[in-house]
Amino acid sequence: MTEPKAPLGLTPSQTVGPFFAYALTPRAYGGAELANEQVATDAVAGERISVRGHVYDGDGAPVGDAMIEIWQADAEGRFHAQGNVGFTGFGRAETTAEGGYHFDTIRPGALPGPNGTSQAPHLTVSVFARGVLVRLATRIYFSDEPANEADPVLALVPAGRRGTLIAQRGPDGAFIFDIRLQGEGETVFFDV
Repeated sequence: MTEPKAPLGLTPSQTVGPFFAYALTPRAYGGAELANEQVATDAVAGERISVRGHVYDGDGAPVGDAMIEIWQADAEGRFHAQGNVGFTGFGRAETTAEGGYHFDTIRPGALPGPNGTSQAPHLTVSVFARGVLVRLATRIYFSDEPANEADPVLALVPAGRRGTLIAQRGPDGAFIFDIRLQGEGETVFFDV
């Protein structure tokens, strides 16, 4: 006699886990250098920028096994699928043991927004880390960008929290953007 089978149920959620060494890291796909000296300047126009920062958990400790993904338009506000040759606008970076990450890219252009508006130049960011069941989605805006004032997405964020989405220029000219997963100064994450 066979044992009756238990009814099938939902598969329980799993955390992302610290297993990024295969197929999800810059070694396998993407990379942190979207635009560097190897990308021909005549193929990809635009201001070269660096974006760097750290990922912190709810206790303020660095997250040394996270992965940051960015998607962005080129300097003309076009995505790769729109015929931009030489620039994919996609990159991935692992965090260091100290929680640090960086990207070398180009400054994106403005994008079309809803109802004929424009979105300020920004990077679309996904954060993957241990204990995170679903990717966290946020944006990086630039502190020296006048179009931030009229950005329809940034306007949806309470004024007191908008600063968590704006990268500041560091002394060396790089944009600094720390990601805080919880707690004091938590980065604004979007429900997408």
